Amino acid sequence: SPTIAPYAKIGEVHLRVTAKARDAEEAKQLMAPIIKELEERFGDNIYTTKEEVTLEEEIVRLLKEKNLKVTFAESCTAGLLAGRLVNVPGASSVFEEGFVTYSNEAKNKMIGVSTNTLEAHGAVSHETAKEMALGAAKKANAEAAVSITGIAGPQGGTKEKPVGLVYIGVKVLDSIETREYHFTGNRAKNRESAVVKGLTFLRERLLQVK
Repeated sequence: SPTIAPYAKIGEVHLRVTAKARDAEEAKQLMAPIIKELEERFGDNIYTTKEEVTLEEEIVRLLKEKNLKVTFAESCTAGLLAGRLVNVPGASSVFEEGFVTYSNEAKNKMIGVSTNTLEAHGAVSHETAKEMALGAAKKANAEAAVSITGIAGPQGGTKEKPVGLVYIGVKVLDSIETREYHFTGNRAKNRESAVVKGLTFLRERLLQVK
């Protein structure tokens, strides 16, 4: 005593610290060094120490704190990312609109992804993810944007671009970055993993805003 119990979730790990003691105050004292050690080891990767707070709630809190609005451009997740954020009461103060651009035509028509980019690099690429985020932010007049484009499966993969390959772009103010991910679950898990990575990536960039 105390003990640490890890709980693995899609894209997250929850750590439960428990102590046996005569009362709550003594238990808190026993757990304090353990919690401090976890905070030192994991740093900003810890998004909350309150069990009731979700990742999307922390994202909304940060957006409010930074006075930013966000938008999403989603291909393979087809609205799951936006749906996750609007689970949070008050999300309307930081999110007004998003874009589901499943086809190449939609990417071009709705958020201005270049036809040349789509033809040269494909819909699943760093270049397309970057243009999706930039185009969505401009269209929605938002300071922050997250784009997701990938191959959720079970069909559609190739040797060069296998099932589970996902590119995520995050724009915050004048900065934009794209990352490549490889997921190994079924279609539903790949899409859910992309949503969690998108939120985590966004949170990471928001923490850098002064």
